[in-house]
Amino acid sequence: MDVPALLGVPPDEADALLEHFERDTFQGTTYRRLSDARRGVERGTVIFEDTIVRGFPSIPRVLVLETGVPTFFSGPLAVEEKFNGYNVRIVDVGDPVAFTRGGIACPFSTPKARALLDLEPFFADHPEKMLCAEFVGPENPYTPHEYPDIDTLDVRVFDVRDRQTGRPLPVQERRDLLAEYDFPQPDRFATLEPESAPSAIREIVDDLDDRGREGVVMQSADGRDLLKYTTGTQHADDLAFAFSLPFDYGRDFSFSRLIREGFQAVEWDESAADLEERAHRLGEALLYPMVKTIREVEARELVGERHTIRGSAETVEATLDHIRAQGIRLEIEADRTVDDQRVVEFVKVTDKTRDSIEYYLEGGTIDE
Repeated sequence: MDVPALLGVPPDEADALLEHFERDTFQGTTYRRLSDARRGVERGTVIFEDTIVRGFPSIPRVLVLETGVPTFFSGPLAVEEKFNGYNVRIVDVGDPVAFTRGGIACPFSTPKARALLDLEPFFADHPEKMLCAEFVGPENPYTPHEYPDIDTLDVRVFDVRDRQTGRPLPVQERRDLLAEYDFPQPDRFATLEPESAPSAIREIVDDLDDRGREGVVMQSADGRDLLKYTTGTQHADDLAFAFSLPFDYGRDFSFSRLIREGFQAVEWDESAADLEERAHRLGEALLYPMVKTIREVEARELVGERHTIRGSAETVEATLDHIRAQGIRLEIEADRTVDDQRVVEFVKVTDKTRDSIEYYLEGGTIDE
């Protein structure tokens, strides 16, 4: 396997790039993964035995639809729903394996993907492809966002790419292929011309906002150019999460969300009443979760990210071991069996937030 050629780097630069690939193992097999994008190679790219699995590219975000969409796209664009979950790339490397954005072969997502998707026929017909999928729903170890119609965990396949080049299928070809194998996929709201798209996308986003959804992904017909835009509800949810753990996520995480809100309010040309409502929502998202956390620390209660996972005893144990191996301290709050499935509720303890709040509650000072 010609690794430099497949990665698209000159041979004399290959060694320098490969030094940044970290070694990992999954079910006894060693592979290498790139945890940060380098030299044009995407974060999460994996070298696994005799194949390369390209990482999923970072999708740029537009802040002003009216000017940004016609500038970014030169032809028709499809508008699909963006889900609030975590995404993986599913490839057949002897058996189907789900890799996270960082290139980790996930012990939780892999058996879930095999259970939720009929992968064997697809990979028998398309062994060179990778499925890009979003896991959504409350019972997962990464993003516990809830959807009213999802009780545990579900999946949406949002892209199909060549695993070695990362090249996507055109949008319609991809949607037809996924439908052929009965894979669930995001709703497509419209196919639009760039000049008329902003007003139509705003109506779509308004509806998604009213329903508490995340936003949209816009994609050129050939699948190569992608752009995203999120709702005000999602910004507030993100801020509420960040300020529930302010010393872990509050600063850098929150700035981008506040900037999005400012530009959205201006483009929406909001009335004084609408702007006041947005300001109240943002203020509540910032203050209420932070006050709640400070009070919990003051009361010596456990502080951190709460998750629930469900699966076989083996899958759950492997998932907990996997999280601990990343240096994350866990506290198990409940551990039970339901219909032959092990269900564990746990907290990823955030020591930085807890320790910082304790320090200030006890009279510590802050340098500003």
